[in-house]
Amino acid sequence: MHSVIKLFLAAFASLAFGASAMADETLRMGVEAGHPPFNSRDASGQVVGFDVDIGKALCAKMQIECTIVTSDWDLIIPALNNNAFDFLISSMSITPDRLESVDFTTPYYTNKLQFLAAVTTELPTDLPSLAGKNLGAQRDTFAGGWLQDNLGASANILLYDTQQELYDELEAGNLDAILADKYSTYEWLKTETGKKYEFKDKPIDATAKMGIAVRKGDPLRDRLNQALQDIIRDGTYQKINDRYFPFSIQ
Repeated sequence: MHSVIKLFLAAFASLAFGASAMADETLRMGVEAGHPPFNSRDASGQVVGFDVDIGKALCAKMQIECTIVTSDWDLIIPALNNNAFDFLISSMSITPDRLESVDFTTPYYTNKLQFLAAVTTELPTDLPSLAGKNLGAQRDTFAGGWLQDNLGASANILLYDTQQELYDELEAGNLDAILADKYSTYEWLKTETGKKYEFKDKPIDATAKMGIAVRKGDPLRDRLNQALQDIIRDGTYQKINDRYFPFSIQ
């Protein structure tokens, strides 16, 4: 009997240690902090946004501590693979090219691309009508790739390092239109500057599935997928969605 009790206590201690070790685990999540309302800095310099809140909810569901590490967009995948952080949650679309470098979770939201131009501008968005136009997008994005693939031979495609630079160039009159994620641009359109612009026509016939990136072969992907399912099931995801959008982006 004493032997059975000792075995039971040993097993219990092992489980308790494992739970404690899990609670003490710290992961670093990488974000760009330049893509509101998904990731940006508030007035105090704190990194905030939809991506950040989803990342924190996933960490809470996995019962682990998470810290935030920021990176420039064009260096963000190399930073992940160089161990600057453990997972990347920064509204990154899942593409074949990126899948050669990293693994992705199942998508945590789906975005649409739409052209944007001044309210006073007539802009048909069929490909022949866009020929010869100065069109902008953020570099290394789904929008930039779509422009290069579909209009690279007929329009002047200009790519910028940040979304803010893209907006600034549009306002300066250096671009006829931009192609951007509908949901992030939705936030900018509510600003005083953004009110001068509007979406043109309908979203293009292409959608971007956004995933959380991890290093190739990292089992963290499975844990994140499970946590994502859990926060969708228990309503946490919807609460975060409603904090930023009056419509579902899942």
